[in-house]
Amino acid sequence: MSSTDHDVRTRVHVFRDDALGHDDATALADRLQRGEVSPTELVEAAIARCEEVDPVLGALAHTDYDRARERAARADLTDPLAGVPTAFKDNVLVEGTPMTQGSRAVAATPAPRDGAIARLFRSTGLIPVGTTAMPPFGWTAATERQGGLYTRNPWRTDRTSGGSSGGAAALVAAGALPLAHANDGGGSTRIPAAACGLVGLKITRGLLPPDDWTGGMPIDLASQSILSRSVRDVVTTFAALERDLAFSASIGTAKPAPSRRLRIGLIDASPIGPAIDADTRATLEATARMLEDLGHHVEPADPPVEARFREAFVAYWALLSLGMSATGHTRFGKGFSLRDLDAFTLGLNKLALRELWRMVSHLRYLKHVGAGYDATFGDLDVILSPVVSHVTPEAGYLDADQRFEQHLQRVSDWVTFTPLQNVSGGPAISLPTGATADGLPVGVQLSARCGADRLLVELAAEIEAAHPWRRIDADRGGRGPSSP
Repeated sequence: MSSTDHDVRTRVHVFRDDALGHDDATALADRLQRGEVSPTELVEAAIARCEEVDPVLGALAHTDYDRARERAARADLTDPLAGVPTAFKDNVLVEGTPMTQGSRAVAATPAPRDGAIARLFRSTGLIPVGTTAMPPFGWTAATERQGGLYTRNPWRTDRTSGGSSGGAAALVAAGALPLAHANDGGGSTRIPAAACGLVGLKITRGLLPPDDWTGGMPIDLASQSILSRSVRDVVTTFAALERDLAFSASIGTAKPAPSRRLRIGLIDASPIGPAIDADTRATLEATARMLEDLGHHVEPADPPVEARFREAFVAYWALLSLGMSATGHTRFGKGFSLRDLDAFTLGLNKLALRELWRMVSHLRYLKHVGAGYDATFGDLDVILSPVVSHVTPEAGYLDADQRFEQHLQRVSDWVTFTPLQNVSGGPAISLPTGATADGLPVGVQLSARCGADRLLVELAAEIEAAHPWRRIDADRGGRGPSSP
């Protein structure tokens, strides 16, 4: 690690000159194909890094080191990402590994089989070393579990890594893994990407198959993806995933830049939350200038939702919690325990019961918003906005054991720009284009019409090439990522 003391303000990373080095997944895959490194060497390096950094970050839910070693020994190097180490989030089924959803209420029973997402990601040759931490059931935006268990931000360990894919983000940002599986039901990929200085793509709904436990939602909010340190790793990963998909947005064929200059709308305020803070505004405005310098046209745009959206989305979120709790034994097995649910889940359940008489109206409104999403772009190609309303808060800000009303107010005031794409199904990407004065990453969001994933990735690659992200390992000679 960059520091061995226990000062919670410490910046922590495990980049060094081992088999993983300072490379992203794309570079590692190239080195594997050239025979410069073996899958076993990469997996052993990842295990050593995870063992070193996790006691500080608290990012792993479960480890699967022995099977990772076995898979590395028999890796098929014809697979595009064969031998590249990764981890799954603790809310997908991975054969032989517990899926506890970050909650004490779910028994840590090994899954009898891989779910759809684990099968798809492992078909690329990626080798999971374990599963990553998340808040209970992914309902909130920081990876903070019952009993004061926090996943910390490697850039400043007194801060949260975000959520709900916060364990994945912490490990990738710290250099323990080159990339990790993530998913997004209200910002759960984009928020930890912004908090930890990573790239987080939320894809158009339906491009990847749903995981087993998310089916049957009145509005399908969740999408699967990765967290990575470079845009080209998004391209590389989706190129590998898209081999086995019947249809795609061709993310895997994205070019280093869009083929034309774009009309980009700038949104700096959300009607569902407070004004953004100074650091967030500074990063947003600097990114707008970057885009104009690249030849794109940036103009102010109106927010595409009204204040009512917050109330409707929270009510629907609460309905999902109530449904999950009511069907927990069916979803998670006989070991599911209602009495071990966290305070936030219990609070959401009570809120859903209070709102049941209006739930049809809430759902009708959200579906209306979703159906009209593409039209809100008008003659714009892309919208530039913040990811969240203020910089990454301290660890404990969204503690799982705090009073429900305070937790709901805090998370609702912070997460004000990301839920729309989950309701509409549209794509969005979080990019780490800025930082606070003391070095904490600040992200921006680019969003587009449904199906325009490739356009967003190409624009992200162009920004990264012109203005490479800050690297946590800059003090160790870290190389900046290159374009796809």
